[in-house]
This record gives sequence, C-alpha cells and structure tokens, in this order.
Amino acid sequence: MSLSVMARLRLAVLGVALALPAIGVAAAHEFKSGPIEVIHPWSRATPPAAKVGGGYAEIRNDGSEPDRLVSATAEIAGRVEIHEMAVKDGVMTMRPVEHGVPVPAGGAAALAPGGIHLMLMELKRPLKAGESFAGTLTFEKAGAVDVTFDVEPIGATGPGPGAGH
Repeated sequence: MSLSVMARLRLAVLGVALALPAIGVAAAHEFKSGPIEVIHPWSRATPPAAKVGGGYAEIRNDGSEPDRLVSATAEIAGRVEIHEMAVKDGVMTMRPVEHGVPVPAGGAAALAPGGIHLMLMELKRPLKAGESFAGTLTFEKAGAVDVTFDVEPIGATGPGPGAGH
C-alpha cells in the first residue's frame, strides 16, 4: 500500500513540527542545573602564541535562593580562575575573585569582557574562531554545569548572532 501525496506531506509537516523543540534548544546554547542557567558561554580567538584566554557567559538564577559560581574548568586550559578587571584612577587592574561570583535569587550575573570573567590559563592550543570547547562551571548550591564555549573572532565584544538572544 502506498501513501498518497497528501499523506506524505502531512507526515513531513509532523516530522518538522516534532523536531522544532530540539532545534530550538540547540540553537539557544543554554545549559541548566536546577534553577541555574548558563546562557551562551563564549570566548575570543587568541593569537597563535597566547597562553591565556577569556571565558564569558550570562548566568541566571530562577530560584528563590541565591547561589554562587565558585570555580570553573575548561578542556582547553591547564587551569581556570575567576578574575575581575577594573579601572581605578586610569589604571587597569586584574585580580582573582576570592569568594566566587554571587548569582542573586531571581537575578543574574554576567561574565563579560572588562569585568568579571573566566581567565583560561596555560592554554593547550590557540583558540580559533568558529571552534568550541567543553568546560564546567561549579556553583555552591546547583553543583556542576557542563557547558560548551563557542569561540568568537579576536576582538569580539559579545556572542555571535546565533546566540539565541
């Protein structure tokens, strides 16, 4: 028994409709553990000899309790530290953040260029635009959140157009 053209068309439409939620989740580039959601982790490409890079993302807390980003790892780096960049009296400083990054209940925290960010140290290879790498952000309450960082071009100021924003 063969299917009519109309029946085949209905099956094709149904298949696309069923696939859309999965496509939307992948395109959004979001990672979740409990009330904590890490939105579009990204990094910048580095020059060939660079030994450090940066990691950025938006972190949302949909819960009723505050949480705190306490550490991070990245497969591309020997170690990762949470750093804060600031300008005081015209002098830029960068220092490790001692007690992690607070993520308020019902609020958000940003890991962004020029502010608090992840410092990817002892890079194992250069970061190249268009590639990605795995990492883990660890929170005081939500625990470990496995993420994938997209690598944007050198000089990028934010995630690319496919970031799901």
